[in-house]
Amino acid sequence: MSAVELNRGNLSLLRPPVCVPSYDLSAVRPGIVHLGLGNFHRAHMARYTHDLMERRTDALQWGIVGAGLLPADRRMHESLLAQDGLYTLVERSGADESVSVVGSLAGLVFAGEASAGLLDAIDGTGTRIVSLTVTENGYCINRSTKRLDPGHPLVRRDLAEPERPRSAIGVLVEAYRRRRAGGRPAFTALSCDNIQHNGEVLKAAVLALAALRDPALAGWIEAEAGFPSSMVDRITPVTDPADAAALEERHGVRDRWPVFSETFTQWVIEDRFAAGRPAWEEVGAQFVADVSPYEAMKLRLLNASHLAVAGLGRLAGHTLVDECLRDPDLAAYMATLMDRETGPTVPPVPGIDLAAYKRTLLERFGNPAIRDTVERINADAPLNVLLDPIRDRLRSGGGVELLALALAAWLRRIRGEDEDGRPLEVRHPLAALLRERAAAGGDDPGPLLGIETLFGDLGADARLAEPVRRWLASLYAIGSRRTLARARVEVGF
Repeated sequence: MSAVELNRGNLSLLRPPVCVPSYDLSAVRPGIVHLGLGNFHRAHMARYTHDLMERRTDALQWGIVGAGLLPADRRMHESLLAQDGLYTLVERSGADESVSVVGSLAGLVFAGEASAGLLDAIDGTGTRIVSLTVTENGYCINRSTKRLDPGHPLVRRDLAEPERPRSAIGVLVEAYRRRRAGGRPAFTALSCDNIQHNGEVLKAAVLALAALRDPALAGWIEAEAGFPSSMVDRITPVTDPADAAALEERHGVRDRWPVFSETFTQWVIEDRFAAGRPAWEEVGAQFVADVSPYEAMKLRLLNASHLAVAGLGRLAGHTLVDECLRDPDLAAYMATLMDRETGPTVPPVPGIDLAAYKRTLLERFGNPAIRDTVERINADAPLNVLLDPIRDRLRSGGGVELLALALAAWLRRIRGEDEDGRPLEVRHPLAALLRERAAAGGDDPGPLLGIETLFGDLGADARLAEPVRRWLASLYAIGSRRTLARARVEVGF
């Protein structure tokens, strides 16, 4: 089969089972600007919007302008630009896969060097929602307090040049200022990041930065804008060049940056929008008054398990998450972690059987078709997915042995070398400090736990510090595999 370059002009050349948009791509108009265009957004929110466009023509007003905020985003920007914003989404479960060309992107902006074009896009007359997947690092917050850090380098820069912002928060504040100055209505800022109470965290950061510029602006934003919280869920790995080559060979689609994901998807959103919204509920999204129970379920069970398994798995020599789940010790560890420590911190979730949800997570993590890497999780998952359930367990008087083991693995890994002395990449805003403290402390976690911006007063709590010290010493002394085997005996799982 000869491969077809993906672009609008070539869509008619693609053949089943590749599904192409049935709606008029030329009629798609911007209604949403998304900050942090990446694989997850393209597999999740852009897919929901595409599906809605397939159902109803009035959804075409909700096209998405995707924005890259980092210099490294240029390559994806150029790849999608060459494809008229089109891309292929391959959804996999075991040996089965579906292949769809997604057409919901109405425009692309590269803001990795300057934000003028992005601000103009947000200022567009049709834009009513600005959404974000920028990871916790993009919120410029103190990770302990989850409040804006006024000393953050990007915050200081945005205050010095407020009309030329570089941070996501600075972009939102300047965009709101423009709306207010022009007598135009505020837009909704919709966080799709894995942060507990993400809408509240985003709102607090925006209001804090706005208040530093102009208290009246902060008051206007608080009164006029919307900041709904949401829970997003779909395992979406980094695109493997081998998968892109297989897509071309098997289906005849030459895509510079396709997306591969699992078939499972979930999106729960608080229905608090300032200027209207798409009818995403028609294509599977769930609108609720309070997203907190669903958010807690996902962060405590999926995200905490992901980071715990990925950290220990990387130290044990695994590269893929499904490999970790074929390791009997890691599989038993994850199941027990959910049952004993993270699961008890989850409140009742309307319409959800938590026992079934936990079983589903084990199946999803073990899906060999996804080929999700432990490095992606170790780089992207915020440490708070472990620290938040630890805080809840300590408040309730519960034990934290298994969470302490996960935290010890995190502290061991951020030293920047594996158990054989080979280098490990550490991607974190505090990477240099973390490596320095890890090297200084060795098997003593004290220097690391003393980083207040990460741990707050949690690092001084002996109920956590002691088990972390014991497990970290074991990881250094006998390695991760033998430590896991030891934990199965001592903790009983």
